Amino acid sequence: MKELIQLVAGYEQAKAERKAMALATVVQVDGSAYRRPGARMLVTEEGRLTGAISGGCLEGDALRKAQTVIFQQKPMLVTYDTTDEDDQKFGVGLGCNGIIHLLIEPITLDRTDHPIELIKEALSRREMALLVTIFSLKAAKSEQIGTVYLRQGNQKFGSFQKIPAHFRAAIAQEVAGFEQHTNRIHCYLEWDSLSVFFELIPPPVRVLLFGAGNDTLPVAELAEILGYELHLIDGRKALATPTRFPSASKIIQGPADEVVEQLETDLHTVALLMTHNFDYELRVLEELTTRMLPYIGILGPKRKTDKLITRLEEKGIPVFRDALYAPIGLDLGAETSEEIALSIFAEIAAVLRKKAAGSLRDKQGPIHEVGE
Repeated sequence: MKELIQLVAGYEQAKAERKAMALATVVQVDGSAYRRPGARMLVTEEGRLTGAISGGCLEGDALRKAQTVIFQQKPMLVTYDTTDEDDQKFGVGLGCNGIIHLLIEPITLDRTDHPIELIKEALSRREMALLVTIFSLKAAKSEQIGTVYLRQGNQKFGSFQKIPAHFRAAIAQEVAGFEQHTNRIHCYLEWDSLSVFFELIPPPVRVLLFGAGNDTLPVAELAEILGYELHLIDGRKALATPTRFPSASKIIQGPADEVVEQLETDLHTVALLMTHNFDYELRVLEELTTRMLPYIGILGPKRKTDKLITRLEEKGIPVFRDALYAPIGLDLGAETSEEIALSIFAEIAAVLRKKAAGSLRDKQGPIHEVGE
């Protein structure tokens, strides 16, 4: 998500400078590769790059091809076969053992339906969006259709006009019924082997950080690095300040009864209770139990959380324990506040992606599952 935000920022800068641009998108990977479908890189006419499509191996060649696309103003499909034993042909030993299909599209500044404008629309609302990109491996040397459509709730952007007329109804029906929770690439053999990349774009993770003590400073810094939206909440006016938490998009200061009325939550919101104030967190947890949050982390020993739950249950308030992670964080042996912050966000990532958070060396099969 942070990459998309940076991509849009790079686009806005180049647009203000009236620079011609092209967007390179990984649309399909066969085998192993450093980046997965959805990875993007913006290239300006003078070679300025925003984003990445590999670990640095493909960027140079992709830049040159993107400049060709800028000149010709036609989408191009490029394939990199890193299974070739002679992987020095790109100037670097790749070591990925996969085939990477890259779609490069020109960005026309006077249009409002090009790929980056569609991505901007997706990022403008806190709602899951579906982006549709069409390409053809069979006709790889021909001009490609590209990124054409965005659906977000009841909002629709772009159009299917670039799609062959006999193919539009099938794609429209697929988009209307799309309910999967992962990206998907579908090759329609019956329609001349056209491939469609259905890409889900979720809103940024929102972090409700309760606590403005020194131990939460690394948490705020790491949230910014990850591109998360941070809301800081605390009852201490002297600590909950923009000076101490410059990355917070919102700071809510006040007693627990007041701050809970100002909380903004959705299915992409997580909460971290780190105030070291039992009564404050009791009131906060009482409110959070009414929200559908995937993750509520509580700092402190397990007996503290048990006591919080007991107090709430005594008031007749049921607690959904599956969403509670207490003590907070993965067991990394963390000691410092920085290490604790690392363990917290590692656990959040695992929970949101429904992963067991084991070591990759113990995993059987590829690192990434199909659709990731």
